[in-house]
Amino acid sequence: MNDFAKDPDDRLYSPDVRGALAEFTRGEDTGVLEAAAAVRTAARSLDQLRSHGTDSRGLSPGALDLLIRLSGSQANIKDLAASAGVSSRNVTGLVDTLERAGHAVRVPDPRDRRSVLVRITDDGRTWLEEFRRPSQLAMAALFRGFTAAETTQLRHLCLRLAENQQHLARHLEAR
Repeated sequence: MNDFAKDPDDRLYSPDVRGALAEFTRGEDTGVLEAAAAVRTAARSLDQLRSHGTDSRGLSPGALDLLIRLSGSQANIKDLAASAGVSSRNVTGLVDTLERAGHAVRVPDPRDRRSVLVRITDDGRTWLEEFRRPSQLAMAALFRGFTAAETTQLRHLCLRLAENQQHLARHLEAR
């Protein structure tokens, strides 16, 4: 469990993380490193909450992500992998899990005989419908006290981090 404190500007921080990073940076500014650590802490907290909610209903968070994607339209494994940011091998395993649970089915792709599409089943739609309200309540509790502007800003900042990471990865790959 993390113990947080507030700085003079009434902003949360982790004294343990700040102390470790001050040692690591040899006294230099720890701001961006603390921010990165806070993002990881928040991501782990969200993952734990999602895992608790999905595991108790027989699916992993990854399978849930695919099921949500499939609720809009059918897709092939490659497109599902690209939209989820994971490997095709990973998606194949998740689709296997969804098929065993009766939530998804593979069907021939009418445009390409060599390919298959994955489609959500009626059972999958029912599962999602039963999961929707508890998820919305959990997120409302998690974001309690946040204004709409703050949640929009948080989304924006997190996606800016992801975008910067993608630029950095391309730069490093080009070297």
